[in-house]
Amino acid sequence: MALYLVQHGKSLPADVDPDQGLSTEGVAETERMARMAQDAGLKIKAILHSGKLRARRTAEILAASLAPPEGTNLSQGLNPLDDVQPWRTCLNPSADLMLVGHLPFMERLAALLVSGSLEKPVIKFQNSGIVCLDQDPSSIHWVIRWALVPKLG
Repeated sequence: MALYLVQHGKSLPADVDPDQGLSTEGVAETERMARMAQDAGLKIKAILHSGKLRARRTAEILAASLAPPEGTNLSQGLNPLDDVQPWRTCLNPSADLMLVGHLPFMERLAALLVSGSLEKPVIKFQNSGIVCLDQDPSSIHWVIRWALVPKLG
């Protein structure tokens, strides 16, 4: 049981697509990550996304492979500059929830949960990458259990 954080797939530049939908590479990488997560037996109950096209489309691709019983849903508070503090108190590691959003939000949320500080980065996110967090039962902090990323290095 865990929390999964995902930075949306690579998107088109705003001058090409004002909504910044996923690029061809972004779709392909997200599909590959979704297949790898499915092959690894990843089970999630729901996927929440920011509603921005690139995050929503990333969530839909992941859901097509992972088939969360509660589907994909728009959630407030997952935009790039949103405050991560409210998430600290409402997340439940037993919920098997996946959040699909943006930088710097995802990196700040991971830092807050793992280190207790927004100023201490704990992991470098990659587009379409999945970071698995779990709460340490002996403390209020979370730990990084694993990360699945499109490119090593």
